[in-house]
Formats: sequence, structure tokens, C-alpha cells
Amino acid sequence: MARITHGIGCSHIPVLGFAFDQGKEGEDYFKPAFDGFEWTRDFLKQEKPDVIVLVYNDHASAFDMKFIPTFAIGCGETYQPADEGFGARPVPPVPGHADLAWHIAQSLILDEFDMTIINEMEVDHGLTVPLSMMYGHVDEWPVKVIPLAVNVVTYPPPSGNRCWALGEAIARAVESFPEDLNVQVWGTGGLSHQLQGPRAGLINREWDNGFLNRLIGDTQELRHVPHIEYLRETGSEGIEMVMWLIMRGALGKSTRALHRHYHVPVSNTALGHIVLEPVDGSVPPSPTLEGNNEAAQALIG
Repeated sequence: MARITHGIGCSHIPVLGFAFDQGKEGEDYFKPAFDGFEWTRDFLKQEKPDVIVLVYNDHASAFDMKFIPTFAIGCGETYQPADEGFGARPVPPVPGHADLAWHIAQSLILDEFDMTIINEMEVDHGLTVPLSMMYGHVDEWPVKVIPLAVNVVTYPPPSGNRCWALGEAIARAVESFPEDLNVQVWGTGGLSHQLQGPRAGLINREWDNGFLNRLIGDTQELRHVPHIEYLRETGSEGIEMVMWLIMRGALGKSTRALHRHYHVPVSNTALGHIVLEPVDGSVPPSPTLEGNNEAAQALIG
């Protein structure tokens, strides 16, 4: 069966994509940021994941104010980089894994998560910057990707508890897929930053590192951090950190950290990165999923 082997958290700061595309990784300003991903690049060459469930938020590239899904899953075969106003990033198209994506979508919906299914969409820096940080300059991505977009742009975003529970449901879905696949879940966005208003440029190093600490071990304290605390402590865009909780929820009861990187500032933003391994990968069972699957099979015949 498929299995979730690791979780990765990563900021998706757009200026890192610009620096990467322009070959500026070695410049004094950017080098400390990029150096923190060298360990992970070597790690991924050894691990060779087959599929990444990549949790990110769209920045008005695939969605706009006409429709704003809380959770959307990409079930297509491939995704083109989006033009975010300066032309599409010069990175390869992102290959999908439609079979696993559709399986996850069905499982999540039967597990009572109302997912929006997307068969065609372009993906922006929220998804492509983490891939560049982890894999470097490549002619094609060496892994298939299932995009999972979360609304953290327009109020109300989902709660941390709902995101954690979604991660648990994703783990149940992956574990029920019959093909032998090495799957990772990545949570992206954050850490503390605010892009506008009197607090523009806000960075809270202490809160950020406390957040990273609470991703490790068996604490579930982050499930219950309210929206207002993210807003107060980490700025208006710090709410993106709830997407990391989907990754953490997918790893089960307890985790250990294999690698960790934190650097400020990067374009007036905090850069966070962590690689987690499940210590006990078990996730709570879902009685609704079992019952709904039985009903679904009865309908299929």
C-alpha cells in the first residue's frame, strides 16, 4: 500500500523564486536562505519520493474573488506554471498523479470533507518555489505532485483544528491506496509576515520558532491556536501557517525533526523550513469513512 514517509514545511517566499531563476543563490543576501535547503536536497535524492501532496495557497492565479474554495485538490495529469504578472517562471510543468489524487478526493469527501475537485489549473509560486528550493535546477521534476490549495487569503480561512484533521484524513486515504508508493506531505507558506499597513514588515522570531517546536513530538497544541493569535503575533499573512498543520496531521501521533532551518529577513519575511519523520504514524480511524465507503460500494454494486 502507499505510505506517508515524511512531512516537509517550507516558506514559499516569491523573491526566492526570482533569485533562483536569476541565478542569485550565491549572492550575500540570498545565500544564507538557500544554504538551509542543501541538506534537504541530498535527503530527497536518497529518499526519492514518488508523490508529494503539496499544500499551498493560490495567489489569485487559479482562483479569484468569483470563487474561493476552502480546500481544493488537483486531480489532473499536469499543471503549468502560472503567469503572475511577469511571465511564467522558467521551471518545468508540474506532473500530477491523477489516480492517487482521485482516490484521495473520494476518500476525503466520504470522510465528510467538502473538497473542490480541480482537473485543470495553473500553479503559482506557492507551489513552484518549494519545489525549486528542494530540487534545484532540473529539466523536469523528479516527482509527481498532487496540489492541495487552501484558502488563507480571504476571511474566513479554515481553523487549525480543521487543517490538522484534514491531514489525518489524507493519511487514511493514502494508506488505503493499493499501489506501493512513497508519499510525502508538504505544508507551505508563512512564517510570520505582513505585507501591508502600519505593521508591514512584521517578523516574530520567537513565535515562529515556538511554532516549529510544537510541530515536533506528540503535542497537538497547535490544533487549537485561534486565528486572532496568528494575526496578532505573526501578521496578516502569518495565517498561512495553518497549512503546515495539514502536513503535521498527516504524520500521526508523534514526530521527530530531521532538519530545521530558520532565517530572517528574506524580503521582510521570515523563512522557515523543517523536515519531519513520523515516530508513530498511526492516525485516528474515521467511523464516517468506513460507513460511507460501505454505502459507496453498495451504490457501485
